[in-house]
Amino acid sequence: MEQEKIKKIYAAYSNVYDAIFKRIFYPRIKHAIAVMDIKPGERILDVGVGTGISLGAFPKHCRVVGIDLSTEMLMKAKKKVVKNRLGNIKVVSMDAMSVGFRDNSFDRVFLSHVVSVVPDPYRMMSEVKRVCRKGGQVVIVNHFKSRNKLVETVEKVINPICKQLGWRNDLCLSEFIANSGLRVNKKYMLRKLDFWHIVFATNEK
Repeated sequence: MEQEKIKKIYAAYSNVYDAIFKRIFYPRIKHAIAVMDIKPGERILDVGVGTGISLGAFPKHCRVVGIDLSTEMLMKAKKKVVKNRLGNIKVVSMDAMSVGFRDNSFDRVFLSHVVSVVPDPYRMMSEVKRVCRKGGQVVIVNHFKSRNKLVETVEKVINPICKQLGWRNDLCLSEFIANSGLRVNKKYMLRKLDFWHIVFATNEK
């Protein structure tokens, strides 16, 4: 999907995103961040921070930078930062496929529901690996194509509709991992019948 199209779609979502998606997405986000076991003083990059659903889940003893392409979504995130006095967090407008930070700027990178949104997920992952220090942690929460043939068939049929709504649902997890060059430590779903995977990986550059 083209960047401008994505920006328009998520600008339209900005006022209703939390109402529609928070209850669905937040349990996995909260779980993943808790399992990360973030240490005091660590630097975290939250890619595709959106309206800031994830921000309250981060411990206050770390420093977090959230980036997103949508100005409208970031306005909601900034309000959460101010309202909840999250002094250790800042959010900035930035393209996930061209991250404006130096190499090795972060100890960990968190990507929630963004891999299926960006036009080129592998270009994004190249940037993620660049700004994450060697041996740092990369954590992904995202939908990937089901291995159940029936579900996969349904996903294939509705994929054109999903693209119009702002994401794709035909990305294969094993293919994504192989092409991203990540060393995966563990991957699982919170429930047996779930549509979202949680992936913990080490950045080996």
